[in-house]
Amino acid sequence: MSQGLAAAVHHELIVKKSRFIACVQPVDGRAQALQLVAALRQQHPDATHVCWALLAGGDSAAVDDGEPGGTAGRPMLHVLRQQDLDGVLASVVRYFGGVKLGAGGLVRAYTDAVAQALLAADKVPLVRWQPQACALPYALEGAVRHALQQAPVRAVDLQHTDEVLLRYEVAADARVDVRAQLDEIGQGRLRWLEP
Repeated sequence: MSQGLAAAVHHELIVKKSRFIACVQPVDGRAQALQLVAALRQQHPDATHVCWALLAGGDSAAVDDGEPGGTAGRPMLHVLRQQDLDGVLASVVRYFGGVKLGAGGLVRAYTDAVAQALLAADKVPLVRWQPQACALPYALEGAVRHALQQAPVRAVDLQHTDEVLLRYEVAADARVDVRAQLDEIGQGRLRWLEP
């Protein structure tokens, strides 16, 4: 099962006077990753390179940002894949120290910077969320809401019309159990809707 990160972690590495500032952090997808990389460029306007790698929901990217092809982004992406991570952006800001590292040295430096940051990271199991929706009589609202408070659900939205319309996201591995529990509470008076 893939893992994500609980929070962003930074690590700094100095290799032959070049400074590599690594950050690994949770992201929702490419759009958020691009915003974070743009913010890094603003924070470090004098940096020589801002390289990054992304794994998020089947989307991946490896950007060398002017380093020789395949010496930064791909090695960083490889580290993320080796650790079975998802929803993670790895970025490394490099300040050139005046000594060329060569292709092998660059690969080692970018790989080490990300790997060292991941050593300090708190990895958490990824929860896949799926939408569910139902309609129920007002008399069942209290019991259903109580059951959902005990279940792995989030983003609960209630609408009160001639009946209670309930939309929420449930952890994918608990979807069947939550539905069965609510069906038991409803005793045939709960209608399942398209989410």
